[in-house]
Amino acid sequence: MISCPFCGAENLQGADICDDCQHSLTDLSIPAPTTAVEKGLLKDRIELLTPKKPETVSPGTTVGEVLQKMVDKSIGCVIVVEGEQLRGIFTERDALTRLGADVGTMLDRPIESLMTPDPITLNARDKIAFALHKMHVGGYRHVPIFADEKLVGVISIRDILNYFTNRIGVSA
Repeated sequence: MISCPFCGAENLQGADICDDCQHSLTDLSIPAPTTAVEKGLLKDRIELLTPKKPETVSPGTTVGEVLQKMVDKSIGCVIVVEGEQLRGIFTERDALTRLGADVGTMLDRPIESLMTPDPITLNARDKIAFALHKMHVGGYRHVPIFADEKLVGVISIRDILNYFTNRIGVSA
């Protein structure tokens, strides 16, 4: 049982809202950070990861052109945009799972037929812990990042691993 700090009512452990006064109890369920890495995850924001400028393509770009761009630029994803509107994302995992051995017959198809439409996005001011959680729960390796409602970058799980490496002082 946890006590509501606002009205003193007893609530079940893990409750999001007090049964009596309806105040939020979510902050009470967050364990206190004990290491520098845990403190950083809860304090630091995605913008600290310096999201990389996204490589973008239009929905009509062919699969072949997209794959060539990914190889030439050594990138794991492209963001599909129409004007300034996010339409989807195409990742190296999509290439492996959706194209597979049929890649030769699909090179002339538009990328919009194979992209992941309306991907989850994050804000540059979101906490790194939130990004890590979203990526873990959704199984994402790449997430587009927005600031002031504009696409400003993309982060990958590699960016978060580099963050961990820097926080614990491991040299590469």
